[in-house]
Amino acid sequence: IFFQERDSTNYLKYEGSIDPKYVGGFESTFAYKNLKLDLYFTYQFGNVIRLNPVFRSEYSDMDAMPNEFRNRWMKSGDENFTNIPVIPSNRQNSDFTDLNIAYNAYNYSDVRIAKGDFIRLKDISLSYDLKQLSKTFGVNSIQLKLVTTNVWLMYADKRLGGQDPEFFRSGGVAMPMPRQFTLSLRVGL
Repeated sequence: IFFQERDSTNYLKYEGSIDPKYVGGFESTFAYKNLKLDLYFTYQFGNVIRLNPVFRSEYSDMDAMPNEFRNRWMKSGDENFTNIPVIPSNRQNSDFTDLNIAYNAYNYSDVRIAKGDFIRLKDISLSYDLKQLSKTFGVNSIQLKLVTTNVWLMYADKRLGGQDPEFFRSGGVAMPMPRQFTLSLRVGL
């Protein structure tokens, strides 16, 4: 069966929607005297993600290998406890010319699916109102604020192996947002 034939769909298996059913966020605010702490969480549930297509018949020294390659098939009998294919030798590649098709089929098979559910601590904001200082300088307010963005991916499917569930549609060219820290001083006149 060639996977490009339009009318041949009996090998396809529905795994779920790539669009999450539930998306949202919630914020918690804690205040004590002049100090204020804001926590902002985001989440999504009810979708599936295809894992990065990292398997192919040939690799070079320039390729980075994911951790899952440790559990690959290496000797006869390994197929009883792993479904991760072997890294083929040069001889295997020359003897079997269609290995690329097999590895592509594996990359897009049902074993390369993970849940797209996640919970992320997106932002932490800590602010302090310097009321005494604002009276001294004769201004309405002075506030010192520290904000941290993209703090912590609290929950995601372990099968993702570090692949960010929020950035799976990036096509491998976009990096997830890095953790950022911002310190600001706000003066209200």
